[in-house]
Amino acid sequence: QSGLGKSTMVNTLFKSKVWKTTLPGLVVPIPQTLQLHSVTHVIEEKGVKLKLTVTDTPGFGDQINNDKCWDPILGYINEQYERYLQEEILITRQRHIPDTRVHCCVYFVPPTGHCLRPLDIEFLQRLCRTVNVVPVIARADSLTMEERDAFRRRIQQNMRAHCIDVYPQKCFDEDINDRILNSKIRDRIPFAVVGADREHLVNGRCVLGRKTKWGIIEVENMAHCEFPLLRDLLIRSHLQDLKDITHNVHYENYRVIRLNESHLLPRGPGWVNLAPASPGQLTTPGPVKARRRARDDLEDRL
Repeated sequence: QSGLGKSTMVNTLFKSKVWKTTLPGLVVPIPQTLQLHSVTHVIEEKGVKLKLTVTDTPGFGDQINNDKCWDPILGYINEQYERYLQEEILITRQRHIPDTRVHCCVYFVPPTGHCLRPLDIEFLQRLCRTVNVVPVIARADSLTMEERDAFRRRIQQNMRAHCIDVYPQKCFDEDINDRILNSKIRDRIPFAVVGADREHLVNGRCVLGRKTKWGIIEVENMAHCEFPLLRDLLIRSHLQDLKDITHNVHYENYRVIRLNESHLLPRGPGWVNLAPASPGQLTTPGPVKARRRARDDLEDRL
């Protein structure tokens, strides 16, 4: 939804002007139709390059009639799966298929302090079957610490009641260490986050934060918000995990369904009738040792 700080949050995550933010006081008309916009950047830090594509969803949930407003978003996600599939089934295919698939969807929940809206429930039920979803409480500085914790508990109850399985999914925990870490993450989801792209001087050091009448809200201070948990989950500890589950679970489910629907495979003695695999049958690769240190750091924060 507009006004929840999506663009600012993306810029805060990567400490870069990935997405243009609206100037304060500037009135921008809300789009009448939901058209997704993607921007691709190559971000470099300490010699490590990351090709990042961010897709924004302006206009989602902003209209009076929001019937099926999730269709363009789900259609876009499936369109990327279809594009990858068409490259994969070519007789002469590229060695490295361009991967435009959506590996994670950060869902911004308005800080109402009550519970998930019917619109959020309807969309999340559909979305979590197609892509990795990480819900966050947007503009969490508008809630007190007590309101934030109570709001989080109600959202968790809503997700359990409506079978909304967000990332990291319990059924894909590989070993005891993953289970312990991911259980701590699940207890804190949705993360209460605050985004800011301006630096302020606090006790002689420059920090990213938002200036209010009561002081500076530091986005990287765990006592103020849980932005560091979201950043570590998306960029450090679980980055490869998100890609693995996208490829081995969500894309594989789409691929099996599409091959069943089409007649790409010749019917003959070697014909196999593929049936959609259940989530329990699909496994993801084990954790890479190089990611262990990042996971340990995140566990320390939790």
